[in-house]
Amino acid sequence: MTGKRWAALAIAAVLLFFSIAINAFSIFASTNFESNFNELFGATDELFAEEVIESGSATNQIAVLDLNGTIQDTGGTTSFFTTEGYHHQTFMKKLDYVKENNSVKAVILRVNTPGGGVVESAEIHDKIVEIQSEANKPVYISMGSMAASGGYYIAAPAHKIFATPETLTGSLGVIMQGYNFAGLAEKYGVEFITIKSGPYKDIMSPTREMAEEEREILQSMIDNSYEGFVKVIAEGRGMSEAEVRQIADGRIYDGRQAKEIGLIDDFGYFSDVVEAVKEEQNIGNAQVVKYTESFGLGSLFSLGAQKLKGGDHELTSLLNLLSQTHSPRLMYLYAE
Repeated sequence: MTGKRWAALAIAAVLLFFSIAINAFSIFASTNFESNFNELFGATDELFAEEVIESGSATNQIAVLDLNGTIQDTGGTTSFFTTEGYHHQTFMKKLDYVKENNSVKAVILRVNTPGGGVVESAEIHDKIVEIQSEANKPVYISMGSMAASGGYYIAAPAHKIFATPETLTGSLGVIMQGYNFAGLAEKYGVEFITIKSGPYKDIMSPTREMAEEEREILQSMIDNSYEGFVKVIAEGRGMSEAEVRQIADGRIYDGRQAKEIGLIDDFGYFSDVVEAVKEEQNIGNAQVVKYTESFGLGSLFSLGAQKLKGGDHELTSLLNLLSQTHSPRLMYLYAE
């Protein structure tokens, strides 16, 4: 066999090896690499790590939970490709944890979000109501730079809401958005073929104009969710539904305006909220703790994957695109 043939075989073998390796890596990553790694190497089974922010009595705790990013349920899984942000199922577990933890006497929820899904926002709202009514633990809201739409929906039932004068809040209402790229497709000669079981099966399809009767169907869904939003604010803030409708037209408010119309109780940064909780709940000796996800060995690999993604902008864009759903859905979301 000639040298060229040997070289060709070697190249083919190398390509085959890399192809098999990439496929194996993709399958392993998609089956929750971090979880498998932690299980394999005996990493911690603790759901959350407790970080002490202020020292005090461990039997009188103020639990601090952070809600950052868009409120949406991405499945609750953590994989090699997981990025930092909001994880709905993990956050719900934290709420359950502070509800059942007898050492926790009060909860501070730091909110920094433009809102998110209707269902996810309602689930958090209901859990906050449970914590206060069933566990008798007051929940205080500390708004960050933004706590809009769904971010306000979850804040409404809280014992007290604090914000800064510059906090963006409001955007009270419901939205559903989609795309229509039929014109663009026609320009490039792309034809869409749809076979459906009923006239509304492809409602809000991005491949054609929406019919008026379809718009009416979707508007009725929006109106139903809006009525639920109005009721939540009215009950949480002690307003009449008529009063809520006057301010819940979708507009955004800064903290000063929000205080004037009764959407928040007072101004204050996080440290001010901590002091208010201690004083109002008579737990001046409280230990202030924050619950974060346990940092097992598998997390190191997850962080490594994040750095890898950050170094390749095309790969990052591709992974982000593949991870997003383009199906229209009802949202309590401040759409910029």
